[in-house]
Amino acid sequence: MTDRTRIEELITDLRDGPLAARRAATAELGESGKAAVEPLIATMQAGNNDVRWYAARALVRIGEPAIDPLLAAMRAADDRDFRRYATAALAGIGAAAVEPLVAVVENADADLQPFAAMALCRIGDPAVEPLLRLMQNPDPKTQERAALLLWKMGEAGAGPLTEALETGSRSANNK
Repeated sequence: MTDRTRIEELITDLRDGPLAARRAATAELGESGKAAVEPLIATMQAGNNDVRWYAARALVRIGEPAIDPLLAAMRAADDRDFRRYATAALAGIGAAAVEPLVAVVENADADLQPFAAMALCRIGDPAVEPLLRLMQNPDPKTQERAALLLWKMGEAGAGPLTEALETGSRSANNK
């Protein structure tokens, strides 16, 4: 665990340091865990896109503890560039981010839904089963959103989507 002073020093390196210092700061911040999440998100919100990229990479290294704070910050911020980099971080975190992202889709959170969709498509295979489950939701619009996301995933989602639709069609015909 890294103390607050060290995190601030590393954030300064991330913002202003030469390439080697930025890379080293990204790695160390990633090892710092939960204590670095909020400072990294604040840096992403105030930084230029280069700084956002390094901060996002550090958040990917931190992983699961960054998911909920990233989603909360995305809800609070209107900055599309910040949201894009936060989306990239969530996609980079991968499978651990799937359920919170699926919840955004399920709840039809209009502000975050396009970003959640993008992240789920990038995550790929780990998102397929939760989206297939979402297709069983009683709300037709939720089913439609899930099906569209599976289709947008390409190869990872298209086969399972086709199978689910064929199974659903057979079940409806057998009634």
